[in-house]
Amino acid sequence: MAENGGFEDPSAEVLAAAAATFGLLASSARLHLMWALAQGESDVTHLADRVGGALPAVSQHLAKLKLAGLVSSRREGRRQVYYIDDPDVVAVVRVLVGQLTARSQPASALVRQLHGARA
Repeated sequence: MAENGGFEDPSAEVLAAAAATFGLLASSARLHLMWALAQGESDVTHLADRVGGALPAVSQHLAKLKLAGLVSSRREGRRQVYYIDDPDVVAVVRVLVGQLTARSQPASALVRQLHGARA
């Protein structure tokens, strides 16, 4: 492995696994589900309502995220409750979405100011 700036380059296997994980999160629907689950556990019905998706589609997205090890679930009576049990995954989702939100807000404010200046 090559070393660059004090860090060793990850193996091809690790890079492939990371790319596959980021590929799963490239779906805005799955990323929205991850964002919602980063805020706390929820059942599929509540998640579908929150993200505005059809129940079968949300279930399929959750199944893919679960298969990838990004989310876990447990049964509570008749409900399946989903959650993220890895604090690092929660941190990555919160940082990524938080940074992009922060970056978009000043641009939106500038656009509103420019539109207001033209009026």
